[in-house]
Amino acid sequence: MKTRKLGNSGLEVSALGLGCMGLSFAYGTAPAKSEGIKLLHAAVDSGVNFFDTAEAYGPYENEELLGEALAPYRDKVIIATKFGFKKGIPDLGVDSRPENIIAVADAALRRLKTDYIDLFYQHRVDPAVPIEEVAGTVQELIKAGKVRHWGMSEAGVESIRKAHAIQPVAALQSEYSLWWREPEQQILPLLEELGIGFVPFSPLGRGFLTGAIGEDTKFEANDFRNRLPRYQEENRKANLALVELLKGIAADKKATPAQIALAWLLAQRPWIVPIPGTTKINRLQENIGAVDITLTAADLEAIEAAAAKIAIQGARYPEIFQKVVGK
Repeated sequence: MKTRKLGNSGLEVSALGLGCMGLSFAYGTAPAKSEGIKLLHAAVDSGVNFFDTAEAYGPYENEELLGEALAPYRDKVIIATKFGFKKGIPDLGVDSRPENIIAVADAALRRLKTDYIDLFYQHRVDPAVPIEEVAGTVQELIKAGKVRHWGMSEAGVESIRKAHAIQPVAALQSEYSLWWREPEQQILPLLEELGIGFVPFSPLGRGFLTGAIGEDTKFEANDFRNRLPRYQEENRKANLALVELLKGIAADKKATPAQIALAWLLAQRPWIVPIPGTTKINRLQENIGAVDITLTAADLEAIEAAAAKIAIQGARYPEIFQKVVGK
């Protein structure tokens, strides 16, 4: 597995990480614990060393799963987790008060069966707590040895600048893919300026860019995608044009649509590390294969020209989720 450095932080990780949310949360029925452990072990065996979790993924049980599965490999892996929601439940709202950050860190250490967190993200900016105060609290956790690097998730330009001035931000995590390219406008230039790495979540459009989801796909009742406008039937039907584009390029490269979508992301900047999630070992191996696909300048130009003609339909989030992004 190739590696990449997240900006100027010195934090070096596998070129592709693993988003672990789906192992216990969000996408319908989660796999059995034993299957989740098998997948995590398969990822390590395949060279993946960057694992992303959060107190909010369950809540709590996702961290516990990683803690058990990754304990034998602790000195070989980089574990990222997050704070910032009340009681670890997104629907209850944000909470980045210093006392909560410290409590979440201590609880995460117990659940992860470790004495340090490699990368500790603020899950969402809390408008009620100055970002300088948040940065200062994380800085104290770093000084105490409980945290090694800190990051932000879905934060806006102003918040990132203010935070970075207090405690250097190692990485920003936000959604970025061929069908959500908003970060290109302001976020990527800022990260390049400040030397901050970028960790795109949902790099495969929560499964859509793999080609496995069609206009007639029915999600389980507890699947998070039921709440997202972009995944409503009519929008999915319109958005399949992007999947067809990926299929055409994949055929030429003897690859899969998912691999092309990930290779495209990897080609954007050397400090971008996508974290596709999956519950299946065969999909894990497919995703890892993207690291060895090289898209030439001509390939990238062709993708850009074709993608520019496709108008993606549907908002990324409903209003209740969007209102806590980028403040």
